[in-house]
Amino acid sequence: MIVGVLKEIKVEENRVCMTPAGAEIMKHNGHHVLIETSAGVGSGFSDEDYKNAGAEISPSAADVYARSEMVMHVKEPQPNEYPLIREGQIVFTYFHFAAGEELTRAMIDRKAICVTYETITHPDGSLPLLTPMSEVAGRMAAQEAAKYLERAQGGRGILMGGVPGVAPATVMVIGGGVVGTHAAQMACGLGAKVYLLDMDLDRLRHLSEVMPKNCFPMMSSPATVRELVKEVDVVIGAVLVHGAKAPKLVTRDMLTTMKPGSVLVDVAIDQGGCFETSKATTHTDPIYTVDGVVHYCVANMPGAVPLTSTMALTNATLPYAVKLANQGWKQAALADDGIRDGLNVVSGQVCYAGVADAFGLDFVPVETVLQA
Repeated sequence: MIVGVLKEIKVEENRVCMTPAGAEIMKHNGHHVLIETSAGVGSGFSDEDYKNAGAEISPSAADVYARSEMVMHVKEPQPNEYPLIREGQIVFTYFHFAAGEELTRAMIDRKAICVTYETITHPDGSLPLLTPMSEVAGRMAAQEAAKYLERAQGGRGILMGGVPGVAPATVMVIGGGVVGTHAAQMACGLGAKVYLLDMDLDRLRHLSEVMPKNCFPMMSSPATVRELVKEVDVVIGAVLVHGAKAPKLVTRDMLTTMKPGSVLVDVAIDQGGCFETSKATTHTDPIYTVDGVVHYCVANMPGAVPLTSTMALTNATLPYAVKLANQGWKQAALADDGIRDGLNVVSGQVCYAGVADAFGLDFVPVETVLQA
């Protein structure tokens, strides 16, 4: 198969979906890899590095799309790429369809085979291609919160960990999954007092056993969030509903009860955000203020640390890319339930319930698509 690796063109996105080492492995599996020129530069990989790994350098995205049977991105295709996508072409990337109706309808119209990183599953129910970026984003969330608590950044002027004789910041992390756990670990490591909320009692028991003593796992509820927002200096939103829009857990009304200069970090912004006042921002212009509360809602947080992120992402995605290339999308999905779960939009049909529900679109079970 000819596999195309595209340069990221979303604002401030410096990751690349495949390292030279990954390209070499694809070649060893008998596939030809096309790398759009300069695709890896933001992550520290030159065109020469890819050539040495056996890949071909392509002069443009149009050439990559025209020649490749499967194209790979990190972020979703941008509007200027939609016309380049061919019917039946495999597009393997993060799509986050439920947060983008225009993108969803465009992929339906193009009749592409859209395999999404974020809904591929592991037999244990985890999301293996979301996990590495969730780990990065969670750790970054605590770092960014600490930064924007500084007065010069619009925050309250609090040092996250305090100093002897002065209380540290208080942090509420909503969601005890991968993002939330890593965010809480980092905040705890900086010395903050951390409330970690989740709705799964077994998960809370586990967190109580493994998290530091300055972390307090609590059962999440609207009442708990409503009370804690009055006390905390930082709220980190880390809630994920697989393939669907994130629920709005902090309302506009709650902002008026928060301390001026408090910080909200919405890691769920790729899925629409879990704060009512969230809107996507960029690394160039990362924050805005509503009712005196600083909002950090960067939609591609791991893009700020592209070398770490690219290597972590390729470690996770490459085995699936190899399966798709070796077997073709249909056989790969029939053989691997995880890849089957990654099929969201196929040949003009929406086969992921969360996406169909988000926009009132017709839903076609993936089993029906695979039997066609």
